[in-house]
Amino acid sequence: MLAVAVIAGILFVWSLLAHRLSRWSITAPIAMMVAGIALTGGSDPPLRFDLDTAVFEHAVEVVLALLLFVDAIEVPGGILGREKALVLRLLAGALPLTLCATFLAGYLIFPDQSGWLLAVLATVVVPLDLAPTAAVVRDHRIPARLREVLNVEGGLNDGIVSPVFLLCIAVAAESHGAHADYAGALLDAVEAAAWALAAGLAVGGAAGRLLRTSWSHGWTQLSAMRLGVLAVPVAAYALSGALGGNGFVASFVAGVCFAPAVQRLPKSAVEMTDDLVTLMTLALWFLFGQIVNNAFWDGFEASVILYALLAVTLVRMLPVLLVLMGTGLRPADKLFLGWMGPRGVTSIVFGALAVIDLPDDSADFIARVMVMTVMLSIVLHGLSSEPIGRLYARRAGDRRAEALADARRDDEP
Repeated sequence: MLAVAVIAGILFVWSLLAHRLSRWSITAPIAMMVAGIALTGGSDPPLRFDLDTAVFEHAVEVVLALLLFVDAIEVPGGILGREKALVLRLLAGALPLTLCATFLAGYLIFPDQSGWLLAVLATVVVPLDLAPTAAVVRDHRIPARLREVLNVEGGLNDGIVSPVFLLCIAVAAESHGAHADYAGALLDAVEAAAWALAAGLAVGGAAGRLLRTSWSHGWTQLSAMRLGVLAVPVAAYALSGALGGNGFVASFVAGVCFAPAVQRLPKSAVEMTDDLVTLMTLALWFLFGQIVNNAFWDGFEASVILYALLAVTLVRMLPVLLVLMGTGLRPADKLFLGWMGPRGVTSIVFGALAVIDLPDDSADFIARVMVMTVMLSIVLHGLSSEPIGRLYARRAGDRRAEALADARRDDEP
């Protein structure tokens, strides 16, 4: 209970100073992470958590399940948003290229590691999470078109990577056995994905139609509607697990199927689920502080730093710049979309699940690289968000000045 009280107290203090802290790009996830590092570090820390348990594994799966569901239903303007062409290029083009580039970087930097372990690592460090740099999505100095594209990509990116991660982790775990059965591992992963897809489709589609009908006929009320929305990802997760599928994949599929119904429900219908996800992810950021201490107790490795630096910069930027050729976007806008790819909760959850499922040496390797990638992303993307906003504001001011000057010249006799 002491840990709960400490986490709640830190969150309350941050809420009192949120506006002032935002000037230094200190978001709630960053504050919770720093507090976690400070309170779980050292030989005799004030707080310590057992992260290698089935309870923790199920807890992080539930966090990711709810997060994926909320991401899917909060995508504006439909599944791909209003900028379908740009989003499709990023998800269908840049994302696979980024996964391949990340795998190649791992192959070059860590030649002693197995191919399947490097594939797991790629799926861990690639998914986006806008929470550590949430101010960017709300920054009206940045063009609304770019913010929407980034928001939609961030909402769907992790859900698309999830089944790939499950496939890679299943084969990587099997490869460490004395008699590895790769075909069996692949079939089990495909079967789990199929059950997850079926559960998500059934629960999300049926729940969306029922809640929409109930609200339109006046059979329910808003407080009950909020509980109904929260029950959807929980039901998809539980049903998928009972059928032998993966819960967080089912929750994401349920969110995709449920999203059209959300457009016809009150805007506040998803507030309870959204707030619960926020609280759970902030608690996970606190636990991430202990993961940081565990991963780097013996110091840092240059190869890990190099890989993490590439993972949050070039291996995303180059594929994004490539697929955005011919779109008519300004070079600065392409660079913005390529650069702004922060990593966060999804990488933490995938990394934690990999640590639980893999042997000690492989688990330690995944943990170190995941932690370094997330921390570098927080520093680089977090500190750059405010300068990027100022740069766009300056550009907008220059364009307005030029338009005013042109208008004055046109008015001259």
